[in-house]
Amino acid sequence: MYAITIPEPGGPEALFWSEVPDPVPGEGEVLVEVVASAVNRADVLQRQGLYSPPPGASPYPGLECSGRIAALGPGVTGWAVGDEVCALLVGGGYASKVAVPTGQLLPVPKGVDLVTAAALPEVACTVWSNVFMVAGLRPEETLLVHGGTSGIGTLAIQLGKAVGARVAVTAGSPEKLAACRELGADILIDYRRQDFVEEIRENTAGAGADVILDIMGAKYLDRNVQALAVNGRLVIIGLQGGVKAELNLSSLLRKRCAVMGTTLRSRPLAEKATIVAAVTEHVWPLVESGRVRPVVDRTLPMREAAAAHELMEASGHVGKIVLTV
Repeated sequence: MYAITIPEPGGPEALFWSEVPDPVPGEGEVLVEVVASAVNRADVLQRQGLYSPPPGASPYPGLECSGRIAALGPGVTGWAVGDEVCALLVGGGYASKVAVPTGQLLPVPKGVDLVTAAALPEVACTVWSNVFMVAGLRPEETLLVHGGTSGIGTLAIQLGKAVGARVAVTAGSPEKLAACRELGADILIDYRRQDFVEEIRENTAGAGADVILDIMGAKYLDRNVQALAVNGRLVIIGLQGGVKAELNLSSLLRKRCAVMGTTLRSRPLAEKATIVAAVTEHVWPLVESGRVRPVVDRTLPMREAAAAHELMEASGHVGKIVLTV
């Protein structure tokens, strides 16, 4: 088979489409013939040598894929060769084949084509597990999403609206904010010109955001806490703004709020299977009904993964960048 390899960490030019040995599905795994994968920020960090795969994981980037089951490993039931699936991966999506634990397989939602389905697993599992399973967003609460036009942001907006929440977003241009508005965002904040703390307070009559989904980490920590409502929940899922920050703990005590940090890639198989099952149960019906839709900025051949990484790093895209085999 072929896969995108990273002989040495570096820029996008460090990615090579290379012939590599076929993976062999183990106990409880299936072999998926990949039709498409999608680019995530974690792939860029892995290419740069800043985010190594967990022990035992595929060395190739790619945290999600779509395709067809080509073979079943020992002990697999409920799936058949030829089934069209998409999958949450610990790595290996930038390849023509990948071995996947059955607990991380999802059926392709009805009405979604097989290529587009590659844009769903990572963002759906990330948003549902953090905004709903961890932070417990409820109807009529206010959700603040940083990076509203990212793959995660575009889905978080739609899922927040689908459950009856009020959604605020930050983005860096009028064009990106317009895209967020089209997806249903209620409060639009240009982080280059506006203070999101002040904007959230002004648009919530001083109450603040009940849930904040944050990709920035250290840079936004203190201001995120300032923007939280009483009993608010801040979930940090990214560190684009650094890893170390100071925080006045009296703000946490006064507001009785919670700061939580999570990762998805390194979770045990059982935890991932629980998240995948929840996404299949709660998110897929919304996708199949059309209330939530995958947002794909563009689709490129897998051989052009370097160009896709350049697009990701330039942050000019809206939604996901998909790679086809």
